[in-house]
Amino acid sequence: MPYISTRDGHVPPERLPFEAALVSGLARDGGLYVPQTWPRLDHDTIAAFAGQSYAEIAAKVIEPFLDGVIEGPAWRRMVESAYRSFAHEAVAPLKQIDAGLWLMELFHGPTLAFKDYALQLMGPLLDAVLTRRGERVTVVGATSGDTGSAAIEACRDRASVDLFILYPHGRVSEVQRRQMTTVPSSNVHAIAVEGTFDDCQDLVKAMFADTAFRNAMNLSAFIT
Repeated sequence: MPYISTRDGHVPPERLPFEAALVSGLARDGGLYVPQTWPRLDHDTIAAFAGQSYAEIAAKVIEPFLDGVIEGPAWRRMVESAYRSFAHEAVAPLKQIDAGLWLMELFHGPTLAFKDYALQLMGPLLDAVLTRRGERVTVVGATSGDTGSAAIEACRDRASVDLFILYPHGRVSEVQRRQMTTVPSSNVHAIAVEGTFDDCQDLVKAMFADTAFRNAMNLSAFIT
């Protein structure tokens, strides 16, 4: 399944396999990678999800996007491991708050942020692909709090990933600041920037726009 940029600014248009799109993170034209065609789940497949765990369902829903990069039991083990640290057995429980009205709770991950639901799987998936390829990437991101904490938790102690998170000094919650700055792992780094989140984002965009720097540092990004 080829992946294309949402901007599709290359001539001829760029088409990447899943593994290359995963490692790159952000398309060279500044767009986001999406599947050229979207996998579909039929009614019977969806109905069969009833009674299965969050990890079981997540593994089956995501697997068609992987192009066989990680297959079968190894993929299922990775997904199960990613969600094992979540505080609620259901991972993303539904709570009834009124007749016919339900609320999904997305704060049971290790950093209490909804970004945990994607990033706690992205970290090990990226690390596994890079280890097999014998490569290392530098992931750079900007955050107003949630993404940074979740990304650092997902990437801490990963063998093939260095992570740098830029956050606006004095403009994140104290809980989030501590989550980002008290992790002892040598491969993750939180950098306070004098300015706003937009200033942090501009710095990250400038890094990716500098082709020579991007190539030299083998930059990647988490897009969540």
